[in-house]
Amino acid sequence: MNEKLITIFVNAMQVPDLRKRIYFVLGMFVLFVFGAHIPVPGTDAARIVNFFQTNSGGGSLFALLDIFSGGALKQFSLFALGVMPYINASIIFNLLQVIVPQFEELAKEGDAGRRQIQQYVRYSTVFLAAAQAVGYLTLFSSYNIISAPSDSWSSLFFSRLLIISTMTAGTFLLMWIGELITEHGIGNGISLIIFAGIVSRIPLTFFQDLTTAQASGGAGGVVKTLVMFGLLSVGMIWCITFMHLAERRIPVHYARRQVGRRFYEGHVHYLPLKVNMAGVIPIIFAISVLLFPSTLATFFSKADVDSFAYKIYLFGQGFPNSWLYFVLYAILTIIFTYFYTAVTFNPKDIAENLKKNGGYIQGVRPGARTEAYISRILERTTFLGALYLAGVAVIPSVLYYYVFKNMHTLNLIGGTSILIMVGVALDTVRELDARLTMLKYESALG
Repeated sequence: MNEKLITIFVNAMQVPDLRKRIYFVLGMFVLFVFGAHIPVPGTDAARIVNFFQTNSGGGSLFALLDIFSGGALKQFSLFALGVMPYINASIIFNLLQVIVPQFEELAKEGDAGRRQIQQYVRYSTVFLAAAQAVGYLTLFSSYNIISAPSDSWSSLFFSRLLIISTMTAGTFLLMWIGELITEHGIGNGISLIIFAGIVSRIPLTFFQDLTTAQASGGAGGVVKTLVMFGLLSVGMIWCITFMHLAERRIPVHYARRQVGRRFYEGHVHYLPLKVNMAGVIPIIFAISVLLFPSTLATFFSKADVDSFAYKIYLFGQGFPNSWLYFVLYAILTIIFTYFYTAVTFNPKDIAENLKKNGGYIQGVRPGARTEAYISRILERTTFLGALYLAGVAVIPSVLYYYVFKNMHTLNLIGGTSILIMVGVALDTVRELDARLTMLKYESALG
């Protein structure tokens, strides 16, 4: 597998057009890293670092958001919001296409309809980014992380407006960079930006772990950290790669038919049903719901010790470390996996398309019987995929809290992060391979 990936990349670098696209992607990565180090005006960097050291442990919502911003949130830089507003807007409009008939019809209008929906996603991204910037501004102001001008009310208003505008503009710039990568580069631009953010954080976090291990356990602690990091990272990568590529293929037969004066011989195609059809979306949904108590608790941190608000704070702070949290995390991940798969894959549409094109599954009558057969197989593959995602989400966090409490890198290489890295890397290499194959056919025909 590794030799094939290397061969594909080497062959792609020998093609001028693909080499130009790869260099373009790398150039956009450099721009992303540069923007991630431009600070938002009016902030206190030392207090921001202290806040994230306290509130961005393995189970914190801030840790998840910092992953999607590539570490820019921890530095409160131009790209502090990352691409989460764009992802949320895309998810919302994907769901609206199922719920609202007008959006469903618009999606079926082809390129024109998709462009219109994409325009709505852009507008919604700006709105969500501004709303999220206001939320961060309110939260960080309560911790005195963001300085408040004392000159006048107008100075305070314009300083806050500058911060909100800067953060919103940063998200819009990231969205634009992602669309440029999709158009002029290789792979999905937004996914590659998230991938670049995660990869860029690994060396710094890894060396921080080595420093901590050496301070606490000397040379033995460093060796233990290296061994654990190697075993866990290799094991997680192998498992996620295997499950990402796993699929159930349903053979679809096409009978011999005549179109005009031409005859087409019968043949067999395969309908692939991926085990992990929902990707990382269920984990994001589950952790966003579960960590609402701990996020809400930060607003009660300065309450009186004997008050009910302070009890809420204590519960919220301890909730991500409890077994109740991990059990609910697994259950919600399974529920959201079924939900998102049902939204994105419709067996009825597949059955109708097969019937229109003369395709059938051997031993199954076209129409309703075919729909029921595909639905039954989809339920089984989704069950396996849901258990797999629940394990990926929960097991690294359990190890982080109860086994290797000083290994901060474990949170980085486990669960959501490595699922995104492996998925994006495999999909990008697959697109490179497809482009190489297409170029071979074009040269053969030419």
